[in-house]
Amino acid sequence: MTRSELVEALAKRFAQLAHRDAEFAVHAMLEAMAQALARGHRIEIRGFGSFGINRRAARTARNPRTGGLVAVPEKRVPHFKPGKNLREAVNQPHPTNETP
Repeated sequence: MTRSELVEALAKRFAQLAHRDAEFAVHAMLEAMAQALARGHRIEIRGFGSFGINRRAARTARNPRTGGLVAVPEKRVPHFKPGKNLREAVNQPHPTNETP
């Protein structure tokens, strides 16, 4: 599902919500989540999952083309851990997802 599909689904589900308002709501929520993660906070949505930041330590790697050593700096990467309800929902068989 893309961002525009999410906006469409939200606008359809809530008829009183204009398409423009649904788009603003999705944008505001994603922006707030991105800012919280950038500040190093953890986001937990009960029944869905949690978003956090993992730190990858600095290391020395090899350039595959030249074989030379390259210093890779430390970095922070976003991480998602699904909640129990989401894991169970994904594992339920659905007629549209079955392959012959």
